[in-house]
Amino acid sequence: MATAMWNGQVIASSDDTVIVEGNHYFPADAVDPALLKPSATTSVCGWKGLANYYTLVVGGAENPDAVWYYADPKPAAAEIKGRLAFWKGVVVTG
Repeated sequence: MATAMWNGQVIASSDDTVIVEGNHYFPADAVDPALLKPSATTSVCGWKGLANYYTLVVGGAENPDAVWYYADPKPAAAEIKGRLAFWKGVVVTG
């Protein structure tokens, strides 16, 4: 079981993660949408495609762009479509 925690709260927990480049990609439904605030930030990965971000909101604290996802990944990264990954102080174990 993989778990993501930030600000003293479990953000995601799942037995169904995909690991790419050392990052656990959790199914989107493993994360409470109330914890996610849309962000205008994007970035590009040469083999995965365009990444979009969310800001985490937990206990009144915000962690800008701490969650990323690929809404329409390139074919080589198709396995991460519909999944979310974490960074910026979010601790992932499992």
